[in-house]
Amino acid sequence: MFDAIVGGVGGMGSATVYELARRGARVLGLEQFDIAHDRGSSHGMSRIIRLAYAEHPSYVPLLRRSYELWHELERATGERLLITTGGIDAGTPNSETIESSLRSCAMHDIPHEVLDAQRLHERFPGYRLPGSMVAVYQPDAGFLLPEQCVLSYVAAARNIGAEIRTNERVTRWSVDDGVVSVLTDLSSYRARKLILTVGPWASQLVPALRSLAVPERQVMLWTEPLRPGLFTPDVFPIFNLEAPEGRFYGFPMHGLSGFKIGKYHHRHERVDPDRVDRECHPEDEEVLREGVAHYFPDANGAAIAMKVCMFTNSPDEHFILDTHPEHPEVSIAAGFSGHGFKFCGVVGEIMAQLALEGGTSHDIGMFRLRRFTAQNE
Repeated sequence: MFDAIVGGVGGMGSATVYELARRGARVLGLEQFDIAHDRGSSHGMSRIIRLAYAEHPSYVPLLRRSYELWHELERATGERLLITTGGIDAGTPNSETIESSLRSCAMHDIPHEVLDAQRLHERFPGYRLPGSMVAVYQPDAGFLLPEQCVLSYVAAARNIGAEIRTNERVTRWSVDDGVVSVLTDLSSYRARKLILTVGPWASQLVPALRSLAVPERQVMLWTEPLRPGLFTPDVFPIFNLEAPEGRFYGFPMHGLSGFKIGKYHHRHERVDPDRVDRECHPEDEEVLREGVAHYFPDANGAAIAMKVCMFTNSPDEHFILDTHPEHPEVSIAAGFSGHGFKFCGVVGEIMAQLALEGGTSHDIGMFRLRRFTAQNE
């Protein structure tokens, strides 16, 4: 019998397996696809990490721990996983993005600068924002290499004794007398604890999450900039841009990839993760080209690639980190709402603590499931 089984070995699951193993647990990770696959939410060559967090100031302590853990993993594996470029939060002065970013900076004493559109362009010429917008620049932001992050966590976990099985899907689980039985499409296993980090498939294994962890189809676009020298990591910070057309996010060129852009709630497509349309269409490119053309015109060259991924959105777009409401032997990490990958390390730490200790040293009050029932009372 295992001390813990982790269902789903993507970003969150790989970190959770590692954190359990380094605490001495006998752990099994079960992944329905290959490691570092492109079927969920942990692929796409780059994921943003930033401290000036517009989503909520309460994330900042977790972010600081995340930075520590990413650097710790880099040292342990010899891999470069986090590339610092600086980061831009942009919008009108009274936009939620700007006001909330500045609130996080003020509450947590985060170094930053506020730049008007002209100063932003002079400093980072790839940006062409209208005069009505301003930017919060934070020098510690950058991006992670998600596939390499997952591979690194899996390698580190295996090196300290974790067992990981691929192309084996968790189909069902049950709890009897404090022991969790896990059934897969190939076998069955028993453990003292089960941690579910299955991304868009969360509601299939926890029906109570059906309206709380909703998969959404997303598309990423890479372009060949017309002026490539303006979009290298040393001169082009990552961005989080609230515009009239929607909220865009993006990255500089890296390696052989081009300028990358995505849009939150791309085409507002709720999906079944097993039946999501993985083809990219002209309508998908049109949504993203609008952001490139209006705000980064020097990046508006030919398309290099497009790729589908999924967000798993909670109703308030904050994470779900908790034990199962009926089965304390089962813990859940879900609903990362398109901004979770940067937190993989600290989420792994939280889930390992919940499973092995029954609680966590981190403040996760705002991520507990009870917030949804409280809203309905």
